[in-house]
Amino acid sequence: MRSYNPDLTPPWKRSAPVPEVPADRDLVVEEVSTGFCGAVIRCEAGTVTLEDRFGKHRVFPMEPRGFLLEGRVVTLVRPARPAPARPTRTASGSIAVPGARARVARAGRIYVEGRHDAELVERVWGDDLRIEGVVVEYLEGVDDLPAIVADFAPAPDARLGVLVDHLVDGSKESRIAAQVSSPDVLVVGHPYIDVWQAVKPSALSIPAWPTVPRGQDWKTGVCQALGWPPNTGAAWQHILSHVHSYKDLEPELLGRVEELIDFVTAP
Repeated sequence: MRSYNPDLTPPWKRSAPVPEVPADRDLVVEEVSTGFCGAVIRCEAGTVTLEDRFGKHRVFPMEPRGFLLEGRVVTLVRPARPAPARPTRTASGSIAVPGARARVARAGRIYVEGRHDAELVERVWGDDLRIEGVVVEYLEGVDDLPAIVADFAPAPDARLGVLVDHLVDGSKESRIAAQVSSPDVLVVGHPYIDVWQAVKPSALSIPAWPTVPRGQDWKTGVCQALGWPPNTGAAWQHILSHVHSYKDLEPELLGRVEELIDFVTAP
């Protein structure tokens, strides 16, 4: 049984196929109906923008057989999107090691004062810590720090680093930290009342962290001053979601965490 081609156009009237050419930036073409000649500067959904040698821009639809390339009729198509480049740096700014396996955990540890501190450290230094085999654990405050250190039993092959909030001269935290004297323990801290303040205000699109009156819970006061719902857990998740790299943190925290990592991983 014979098969019939539904296209009844005589062969001599059919248009010959033309090549499809990606509309890459700086490609010079001529639009067939207007004769406008220029370089591709933009390619969007269904259109291409050309710039001629005088700097004039024209937008044209990318219709079949709509352009001339070196005198030949072509059909412009959207260029393929390049594959996303692999990150070359971790969130902390260290050189990334693609495919690296996490190292077996060291005996040494880093203790931080609260859950939010631990989550922030993981957010920025997590990749580095896994490669170095350093585990971060959080404390519920530092009031019992000397007893916690004694229970850990630090040693040259099991060093302990401790990150403390509001470690400034004359503070309760500084007096407690001074009670720890082991050469295998390093206690450092940042000057902020809470680790929330270690996130740059610019990362949250606020001018500055509010000043909360003494005697008022600091986190609650911040939520009130910024008009956030009175839920400090939800507020922290909002803050953490705006931290993408070390660039979103204050240097007073960055330096202390790097110092602790170096201490517990030293040979």
